[in-house]
Amino acid sequence: MLDEIDKLSSDIHGDPASALLEVLDPPEQNYSFSDHYLEVPFDLSKVFFITTANTVQSIPPALLDRMEIIEFPGYIEEEKLEIARQFLIPEQLEENGLQDKSIEFTEDALRLIIKSYTYEAGVRNLERMIGAVLRKTARKLAEGEAIEKLITPPELVEERLGPVEFFPITAELQDEVGMATAVAWTENGGEIMQIEVLVMPGKGNLQITGQVGEIMQESAQAALSYIKSKAENFQIPDSLFEETDVHIHVPEGSIPKDGPSAGITMAIAMTSAVLGVPTRHEVAMTGEITLRGRILPVGGVREKVLAAHRAGITTILLPTKNQKDLIEVPAPVLEQLRIVFVEHMDEVLKEALAGEAIYAKKPKETPPPPRHPPRPTKNKMAQRTPPTKQRHPNRGITKVLIQVIKKSTVLCCAFFISR
Repeated sequence: MLDEIDKLSSDIHGDPASALLEVLDPPEQNYSFSDHYLEVPFDLSKVFFITTANTVQSIPPALLDRMEIIEFPGYIEEEKLEIARQFLIPEQLEENGLQDKSIEFTEDALRLIIKSYTYEAGVRNLERMIGAVLRKTARKLAEGEAIEKLITPPELVEERLGPVEFFPITAELQDEVGMATAVAWTENGGEIMQIEVLVMPGKGNLQITGQVGEIMQESAQAALSYIKSKAENFQIPDSLFEETDVHIHVPEGSIPKDGPSAGITMAIAMTSAVLGVPTRHEVAMTGEITLRGRILPVGGVREKVLAAHRAGITTILLPTKNQKDLIEVPAPVLEQLRIVFVEHMDEVLKEALAGEAIYAKKPKETPPPPRHPPRPTKNKMAQRTPPTKQRHPNRGITKVLIQVIKKSTVLCCAFFISR
């Protein structure tokens, strides 16, 4: 057993990954593996190696190629509940000397610890929290105080563990414009994720915030291009995208986010913001979008569906090719959900928007031109005194000169005629 093989590091003293290449290689090389410390060959061809890792991203590709990968998904809430009942609580009761005291946890108390005091894929912290509760119970018993044998949520919060540490995200309570709910896979299980979009006056820029990766940014660009290509179908004015900026924000900005599965969610949020049509708050979705509006399959469906169910979502939109992944989802969860399989954005728009996918914003009304004041009537004009004309000081001299020039011209003409 080689535990946490993804934590290997190389330095000046050597590279353990190079040695493992010989150890884990088929019988062609590891039948005579020689250790550099003992300098004695070992036959490892019939040894079965099991390695563990939290992620395969940091394992060298050559070493990863020699291993068969078996992925174990994280425990869901129901599985953690049963593990706590059957294993963790009896073990902690024995460690704290309370196995004979018949102390029990209510189901609500265990669910509160799982949701609000731990955030993990496994049960390590869950075991620690159960141990902390029972240790305080053992201390009270040692001090001679009376103890309650049934541990309930109010007692858990007020006396044993203190204020809650994690607040799970829940579904929205009403339909909103420019907001859509996505379901995402995380190392600690699935989570829902609200994507917000604002459209404001600008120059046609697209801004994405919330510490999103390159793949998610490309999905946003593809979603915006799809909406622009359907502008005529949506009855969007031609100049809208040139005169407005689109801002996409994914909350919890301190947590890095990446992946293509939020493509259709960003497309729905942008469509809702541009058209002014609200989205249905009880609907969550996941899927990759193409420029033609096709929906491609994604991974982590089991965790995503369970996360949506915990958050109070009632309808989930999944790519059609992910239908096979629902085999891993517990049947009681599927009975309480409405799963809709989609292949194109047209189907997503019908299920996710609370109204018709048509531009609903009214253009701003231009104010009418100011009216000219009414013309005065004839009677009023008669009453008005005519304006006095101001005479130019040189006007009289100019008149005399004109008359003199005319007379001299007549005399000249008569003289020439007489000649």
